[in-house]
Amino acid sequence: MVIDCAIIGGGPAGLAAALVLGRARRSALVVDDARPRNAVTAAGHGYPTRDGVPPGELRRLAREELAAYPGIRLRSGKVAAIEGRAGRFRVHLEGGGGFEARTVLLAAGLKEQLPDIPGLRELYGTSLFNCPYCDGWELRDASLVAISTGGNLFQQAKQLLVWSRDLLVCTHGRGQLSPQQQQALEARGARVARAPIAALEGSGGKLHAVRFADGSRIARSGGFVTPDAMLGTPLGAMLGCAHDAHGVLLVDGFGRTSVPGVYAAGDTAGMSPSQVVGAAASGNRAAFSIGGDLAEADFGPA
Repeated sequence: MVIDCAIIGGGPAGLAAALVLGRARRSALVVDDARPRNAVTAAGHGYPTRDGVPPGELRRLAREELAAYPGIRLRSGKVAAIEGRAGRFRVHLEGGGGFEARTVLLAAGLKEQLPDIPGLRELYGTSLFNCPYCDGWELRDASLVAISTGGNLFQQAKQLLVWSRDLLVCTHGRGQLSPQQQQALEARGARVARAPIAALEGSGGKLHAVRFADGSRIARSGGFVTPDAMLGTPLGAMLGCAHDAHGVLLVDGFGRTSVPGVYAAGDTAGMSPSQVVGAAASGNRAAFSIGGDLAEADFGPA
């Protein structure tokens, strides 16, 4: 039997798509490797009626809801490869086995690579976060640190001043800030430290101080760090989908990639901002597109 849709990724985008397809009386198999990007997050925010609910609990509730739809199945594992064309894709699973699907939805999200700073991983998700719109409210008016090794440090720092005026901006020895940008931040009360960070000190998940390579130490109680991110699956490129310089798949307004029968949702499709509510909406839109395209194929020429 060929199912209607293979959904790669069981996060909010993939689960939202599965819900819509199930309600549309379509069949889908969700394949998920149980390694979500927000695994360390204790509470998710910005989702109406679910503000503060742990992301893991949201996934559990969504999977529980899907049990009401006989056409939807969930499977733990990882997809090794996909081949074929619209109407007849062959999905190969790691460890052997596979199945066939008429369409494919890529929704495996992103994987994060944190800066190599001792102590960071132990504090990430409890007192250090990556999104102020998700976790800034809980750290309002606290002594914050902003850490980035990329080019977005100035933009990040400008936004963080809304949550706290007690802000330490760390370049970690990189040259992301121009003298003019540093002057502008300092004129608004922020401190800028250009020395490399030797370690982040804390205990029990709580940040206490930033220790620098020059021996100095500045007390902090929380903050935000920008990790590098990469796509959770290379399957889009393997299928020949058009993508940007960062590998993010290019899609139309309803999640269609450049390859017929292949769709993408959530961070895989460059969703911005990267939040649970946005990912769910993206999966919802893609499912409408998949359902509509399948209906056209089933109906045939008028």
